[in-house]
Amino acid sequence: MINQVTLVGRLTRDPELKWTPDGKAVSNVTLAVNRHYKNQHGEIEADFVHCTLWNKTAENTVNYCRKGSVIGVTGRIQTRNYENQEGRRVYVTEVVAEGVRFLSSKPQKESFEPKGSEHPTPPAEEREELPFA
Repeated sequence: MINQVTLVGRLTRDPELKWTPDGKAVSNVTLAVNRHYKNQHGEIEADFVHCTLWNKTAENTVNYCRKGSVIGVTGRIQTRNYENQEGRRVYVTEVVAEGVRFLSSKPQKESFEPKGSEHPTPPAEEREELPFA
């Protein structure tokens, strides 16, 4: 079986770094990927694809990319489901990134400070814990 995805698109917001209870870095980003055709109004539409980045890939993306950055993601499609607080079943389809390429030009030094570069791994009491279903 083959489960392989390659996407190129723009980040819809600044990526944020979070930490699992066991100390793994994770970032959930949304990639706007243009479709290859125009709609009836002559506009190019986009698909918004949820991607999960782990470990150094997540840390580097948070440190060097911003909203609007063009990135290439290779990975695999993953589906999962869980029950939310209202008792409803929620289904999630996402791309789990295995590699990320930064395709935008580097930001100017005056306006760019890598996020979290002084403390790449925050102490456990400062980490945002993520619930996993």
